[in-house]
Amino acid sequence: MTVVIAADLLDAILAHAAADPTREVCGLLLGSAGQIEEARATANVAADPSCWFEVDPSALIAALRAERRGGPCLIGHYHSHPNGRPEPSPRDAAAAEPGRLWLIVGGGVARLWCAGADGFREGPLTVG
Repeated sequence: MTVVIAADLLDAILAHAAADPTREVCGLLLGSAGQIEEARATANVAADPSCWFEVDPSALIAALRAERRGGPCLIGHYHSHPNGRPEPSPRDAAAAEPGRLWLIVGGGVARLWCAGADGFREGPLTVG
């Protein structure tokens, strides 16, 4: 399945990653099947944000509550790999929730992955 993201949203994610090049940045992806409609930056509350990310639980809970009240659907999240490639790491694979999108930024490039029961598969990302 191809997923569409607006150019300004993708630019904002890339800028977020570039603004803090020594830490993994992260955020939530909201939208619908096939469409990323919002990228919401969140704090990385991981113990060592230089090599791992953990979305701020309060931001995650707020997004899930808003979704239950009819707000935008949480379809995944994004994060950066400051010293790596935009591919899922072993830690990413261990934390993957099947069905969620993972937009990973590394080296100024973003790639989209979908978590499944058998690991990640790369999905086409269309900038529109």
